[in-house]
Formats: sequence, C-alpha cells, structure tokens
Amino acid sequence: MKYRLNLSTASQNRDSVWKALSRLLPLMQQEGRRLTIAFSAIIVSSLVALATPVIIAHTIDTHIAHGDYNGVLLWSGILLAIYLVGLGSSYIQARTMGGMGRRILFNLRNQLFTRLQELPVAFFNQNKSGDLISRINNDTDRLNQFFAQALMQFLGNLVLIAGAGVLLLALNIELGAAALVPAVLVLVFTQLIGGWVKRASFKSLQTLGGLSGEIQESLANFKVIVAFNRLDFFRQKFAEANNANYNASVRAGIASNIFIPVYGLAYNLGQLVTLSFGLWLIGANHLTTGLLIGYLLYVNNFYNPLRQLAAIWSSLQQALAGLDRISEVLALSSDMPVIPATGTARSDSVMAFEDVSFHYEGGADVLKSVSFVLERGKTYALVGPTGGGKTTTASLMARLYDPSSGTVRLDGRDIRSYEPAERAEKIGFILQEPFLFTGTVRDNILYGNTRDGGLSNEALTKRLEDAGLSGLVARFDKGLDTPVSSSGDAMSLGQKQLVAFIRAALRDPELLILDEATANIDTVTEQLLDDILAKLPPTTTRVIIAHRLNTISNADAIFFVNGGTVTSAGSMEHAVDMLLHGAMAS
Repeated sequence: MKYRLNLSTASQNRDSVWKALSRLLPLMQQEGRRLTIAFSAIIVSSLVALATPVIIAHTIDTHIAHGDYNGVLLWSGILLAIYLVGLGSSYIQARTMGGMGRRILFNLRNQLFTRLQELPVAFFNQNKSGDLISRINNDTDRLNQFFAQALMQFLGNLVLIAGAGVLLLALNIELGAAALVPAVLVLVFTQLIGGWVKRASFKSLQTLGGLSGEIQESLANFKVIVAFNRLDFFRQKFAEANNANYNASVRAGIASNIFIPVYGLAYNLGQLVTLSFGLWLIGANHLTTGLLIGYLLYVNNFYNPLRQLAAIWSSLQQALAGLDRISEVLALSSDMPVIPATGTARSDSVMAFEDVSFHYEGGADVLKSVSFVLERGKTYALVGPTGGGKTTTASLMARLYDPSSGTVRLDGRDIRSYEPAERAEKIGFILQEPFLFTGTVRDNILYGNTRDGGLSNEALTKRLEDAGLSGLVARFDKGLDTPVSSSGDAMSLGQKQLVAFIRAALRDPELLILDEATANIDTVTEQLLDDILAKLPPTTTRVIIAHRLNTISNADAIFFVNGGTVTSAGSMEHAVDMLLHGAMAS
C-alpha cells in the first residue's frame, strides 16, 4: 500500500463559503452548547450595530434639528446602554470561541498522533518526519487560529452584512441598490480568485513541511555532517527548502492580502455613491439629513464587515489548506490489520515461514518463496552479504512488515492474528543502535512492559536480581535513577545496548531478534551482553544477525540469506565459505 502524502485533489477545488464551512463542522460536533452561546452573542452584537444608525438618525431629525437637548441626552443614554450590552456580548463571544479553539486544537492533535501510531513502518519510510511534525504543529494551529479568532467574526460579519443590506433596501430601495453595486462586483471578484488563494495557501503549508523536514534531518545527523565536513551540502539543501518556502509564502501572502485593497475600494465607492445620490435626494426633498447620516452608517456597517471578511477569508483558506493536509493523514488506515486466528500452537516450533515472498514498494523481491522453521529454545544465525535480506527477514519475524505473499506463523498461528501488545510480549527486537527515551534507566527498561510497569524501585530491583540482571544495572552511576536523554549523548553505545538488552530480557520473550546488536561495542560489553542472553529462559529462541564470526559460532543452526533465498548453511565452515562467495558475487 502506498502511504506517500501528496497534494490531494480536493485541495485544488474551489469551495463555496458554505461548502467550505461545512467541511469544518465535524470538528465542532462536541461544541454545540458553546457554539449556541457564541452565536447568540453574535446576534446581540449585530442587533446593537444595526440599531445604532436608526437611533442616531431619529435623534438628529427629531431632537437636534429642533434644539431638544433633553431628548438628545435621553437617546445618548440609551445608546450608551446599548454599547455596553454590545461590549458584554463581544466578551462572551471571544471567551467562548477562544476556549473552543484550544479544545479543537487539543483533540485534533491527539487524533493525528493516534493515527500516526496506528500506521505501519512503511508509512514512515515514505514520509519525512519533519513534514509530519509540521502537520501536527503548524497545520493544526492554522485551524485553531480560525476557530478561536476568525470563525465568529466571519459569522458575525455575515449577519451584520445581511442585516445592513436589508435595511439599506428597506429605507430607500433606489439609494440602497446604488450603494450595493460595488459589493456585487467584489463578490464576483472573490469567487473568481478564491481557488487560487487556497492553492497558494496549501503550497505555502506544504513547503513549510518540507523546510521542517530538512531542519529535522540536518539536526538528527549533525554529528555525521561535522565528521564529514559537509556543512556546505546541508546548508545548500536548507537554502533550497528555505527559498521554496519563501517564494510560496510570498505568493500566499499576495493571494491572501489582495482582497483587502479591493474591498477597501468597494467601501470607498459605496460611501461616495451614497453621499452623492443622498445629497441629490435631500435637494429633491426625498430624504432628510438625519436619514442620510443613518444611511452612511449602514453603508459603513455593510462594507466594514466586508473588508474584515477579506482578511478572514484568507484565514479560512489557510485553515482549509491545513485541514486538507491533516485529512490526508486521518484518511489513512493501516494495511496490516489483525485477522481472525487460525491454526494451533506447536510446542516444537516458535516461528515458521511458509512460502514467504516480500518486496518493498516499487522494488524487486527481496525474499522469494522462503520457507523455514525456528524451533523453541534454539539459537539461529542469519548471515549473508550486505543487502542480502537479513534485516528484512528479521523485520518480517517481528511483523514490522507483512509478506507480499505466503504466511509467517508465530506459535502455530498466523502472526497477523495477534494483537500488537500480545505480539510484542512474545517477540523482542534489539537493533544495532537502540533508541532511548528521555527519562531514566528505569523508564527505558520498563518501556512497553505491561507486566512489570507498575513495580516500585524495590520490587523492580528484586525482579532484576531474580533475572540475574541487577549487576548490569549497577554499572550505571545512579542505578535505575540514572538520567537518560533521547539523544543518548551522556551514555556510551555499550551502556545504551545494556539498557536495550535488559529491556528485552526482562520481558522473557519467546523469540529474541538481535540485528547486529553487538556490532559497534567493545568485547567486554559484548561479553556482558552474552551473559544476559545466557540468563534467558531455556525456551527462548534467539535469532542473531551478525558479521562477526565469533558471535554466531555457538548457533544451533545458520541460515544464509541472499538473492531472495534463505538456505541452511550447515557447518560454520560452510557458512564462512558461502559468506565469502556471496560477498564476492555482490
């Protein structure tokens, strides 16, 4: 299955306002009560804004024109009370939507991270982690900003525009129609370029993800960069990604801000048309001065929200572009589901490959119709030239991938029928360079260990003593409380491998896979690790991938992996001969 994330077709379509908003509705399903409160506050704020011009027009024509200052003071007090009501409703709206935006952000990031955890290793091989981080951080934050700041402004402005438009036409249909002509023109303009704005926003977010990917890759491999003195190479790659993001951001900025001057021009034209036509109507005794001022205020109430919509519209397009990128991840599902269990457990076999073939996406077969059996309690070695398929074979054993065809059986059952937690308890996997998490030695050796995870330090120490592992923990300065950083710079490679071995051995796995686990450590540490392996239960099956001949010298059986086949190598001498011929052939 292909997991590479690309520009989705949906992201290039032009959505209407309501269709665009409808795509955001599923994110607000649990916010019904708060949305009702916020929308009620919007209605109140809009009514305040719409009532003000009528009151001002009435005050001018009825009281100011006749010198009735008591009436002026009365209506001024009424206006002040109305403004205070508007202030309160605006505060309620801002507070309600700010909290809702944060909750949506929290839930959306949880959904994204949970979905990423459900996806197979193939997904992470095909996509840069920096881009995924950008989707979780930057793209979700675009949505948060829209929900917290722009959504209610968007809806409030729509209500205000609709109300002001109706009142403009109701008070004087001819003057109202003239005032609304510029608005019709800019709405047509908005419809024509809306798709371009969204595509520009999407491209900007996409290049930002690429830039994050380059930064993440450079920082993760900084030691190698310095060691090979290739700062210039990564500086060039960063410059290319940075320039791409800069150019895309500039285009997105131009696209997003193009509405503001156009809508400003429409506002000025609306005011000019209203003032000119209104003065003519006053001269013809068809309009009063107070009503013209009120009319100008309604024009302001119509076009000012329209100008705000110009900025909010770009925020909506950016939110939708972010939603497209987020939806790409949420729409993915694993092609490695758990299937119903078939077969029965066999006491003499922990794992069996039955006619297994495998290839990576777009590549040739790494394994071709491979069959073999791993008996319980024995030690097996996988040897072969680099690129021969040893690590792929081990990955299939741990179900990091599924075969392209054939079946891998664990305890007589199809390995696909095991729940991930159950499979992880049965299979331990130690890599050449183990990853340690930020925390302590205790945190790392108990990672994923549901059986011992709740033990106190005293109980865990007793558990380690029973397993013959307490002496290894004592090699760390502060024992179980020794701090560990994710980079592992404070620990030697040998210490990191000790933690990985203790972590695996403590779980008493039925099958333990070691992929070049002792390749880069000294002989003293290697002997300590051998002692750990010796303390494993006699029923534990070991699969060792190694190039050092002494590492595989005590194996009960040796398999030679190369050219898509896994064949028994027989004796140690035969294995060495096959390895030499395989290396020469490759």
